[in-house]
Amino acid sequence: MTITLVQGDITRQAVDAIVNAANSRLLGGGGVDGAIHRAAGPELLAACRALRPPQRPCPTGQAVITPGFRLPARFVIHTVGPVWHGGTQGEAERLASCYRNSLRLAVEHGLRTIAFPAISTGVYGYPIERAAGVVFDVLRQAEAPGIEEVRLVLFSARDLAVYQAAAGPGARLTLPGQGAIL
Repeated sequence: MTITLVQGDITRQAVDAIVNAANSRLLGGGGVDGAIHRAAGPELLAACRALRPPQRPCPTGQAVITPGFRLPARFVIHTVGPVWHGGTQGEAERLASCYRNSLRLAVEHGLRTIAFPAISTGVYGYPIERAAGVVFDVLRQAEAPGIEEVRLVLFSARDLAVYQAAAGPGARLTLPGQGAIL
């Protein structure tokens, strides 16, 4: 499995699936969630409504899948990240579950490429340095047969630098236009 780091817009990634850092109602919102819903079109909202009635929110750490509709990605995997409460309320395990469950769905659907945003690091307040550590721990331990590429799509140059540092020395990462980093 190749891990690719990209600074960019997750809604423009031509992969089998992108991951949506969704709210528990799966009805769109701000940040990554809102951007994905806007880019995918109103069909995405209808598909999300069909998955979960409003009175049954999606639990933190779980994931569900819908078509990508107007996105370049064929599918959207929606996962609900944890809100940061200082790291004392199981946030790391719930964040790890977001990544593991998203990968599990990708494998179950025979997908080869998946792109993740930095889940929970926006309005949910998860410190990006800690989140990046969780991400690489999960990816190092992941059993994801058939997954050829995991693309980590970071919004800013600073976020990209944090993820590069978290990958650690000796990591094999691919940065578009720069080749492999050893």
